[in-house]
Amino acid sequence: MNADIGFVLICAAFVFFMTPGLACFYGGLVRKKNTVNTMMTSIFIIGTGIVMWVLFGYSLSFAPTDNGIIGNFSWLGLEGVSLDKGYTEGAAIPNMVFCAFQMMFAVITPALITGAVAGRMKFKSLFTFIVLWSIVVYYPLAHMVWAQNGVLGLDGIGALDFAGGDVVHISSGVSALVLCILLGKRRDYDHAAYRIHNIPTVMIGASLLMFGWFGFNAGSALAADGLAAHAFMTTAASAAAALLSWMFCDVIKNGKPTLIGACTGMVAGLVGITPGAGFVPIWAAVVIGLTTSPVCFMMISFGKKKFGFDDALDAFSCHGTGGIWGGLLTGIFAKASVGGYDGAIYGDWAQFGAQAAGIGITVVVAVVGTLICYGITNALTGKIRVDAKDEMLGLDITQHGEVAYPSFNGLE
Repeated sequence: MNADIGFVLICAAFVFFMTPGLACFYGGLVRKKNTVNTMMTSIFIIGTGIVMWVLFGYSLSFAPTDNGIIGNFSWLGLEGVSLDKGYTEGAAIPNMVFCAFQMMFAVITPALITGAVAGRMKFKSLFTFIVLWSIVVYYPLAHMVWAQNGVLGLDGIGALDFAGGDVVHISSGVSALVLCILLGKRRDYDHAAYRIHNIPTVMIGASLLMFGWFGFNAGSALAADGLAAHAFMTTAASAAAALLSWMFCDVIKNGKPTLIGACTGMVAGLVGITPGAGFVPIWAAVVIGLTTSPVCFMMISFGKKKFGFDDALDAFSCHGTGGIWGGLLTGIFAKASVGGYDGAIYGDWAQFGAQAAGIGITVVVAVVGTLICYGITNALTGKIRVDAKDEMLGLDITQHGEVAYPSFNGLE
């Protein structure tokens, strides 16, 4: 057991590192005048996410109940969370270790949403929204998919989600889409050229995300065993294949491969494999990566213009779209000799149906929950969007009184 405990705690630390990585990834993508604000919208969740998780988040997400939708309050303040007994019967790690690992998921997930509204949302409103969203959307979905007797998971309709396709990526991506539509486009979105101000920072952030993702997916085996090694390899294979296929898409569309495209493709491949990392063969991970990039690429290059939404940093286009695609392909490629369940190509089309149903319910929960959180946030904080002058000056100065590069006065 000690080896399993050490492994999962190290993986938890890997997952924690994804949030600073996301701050760098998102921070490099925006205009210079919004760098501090964009990075802050990830970093503050380290504070709120962990405190909420300890006080009541873990209890609402995983405390055992019969309703299959939300936990009870029996583990408030982590009272009663065992240091030696597992969350489930025969678990390789104690409940407290499982709690620590899942805590890092509760931090990174709402941070993904913030990319969609970069450069135009008041910080106090975003702070309030993220707190509410964690309670209304994330905790119930974590319970429905991963908790004992969860209505979407293996004890319910049977949707497979190894490390967060539904719970993390589809929930945050769909919520990001709804929130950016409600907030409206950036004021000069239709006539200004948006420059990525720091490509090296984007590359560093994407690399940190992939580093953390190995803990994200391999750690979801919850033991230092062969399944963890398998999830590690499917994660690497999908990310690598997606990186290459995005470069190919760049060459077809623009004639040149780009570093931003390679980084985005790598992240898309990581998203795509997350639901199936411990269920599909390694060769299938290559297929998932190769196909996830073109799907996300099409959404970014054509879908946003076609449907007219301003998903500033492509939170929906990568995480929502990639999560849905990866979840469906899990229902096709899952193999019983890997994770205990067969998908469509191995004769079980019902698993594909379960995947589609799980995705559909996740989308509904995310949409309805986001609308509720938006309404409450608007009532509590007043006007959610910054005014035109603040948007023009940039959110670094107007929301935080800081400048990312105080000695540099070049173009935005």
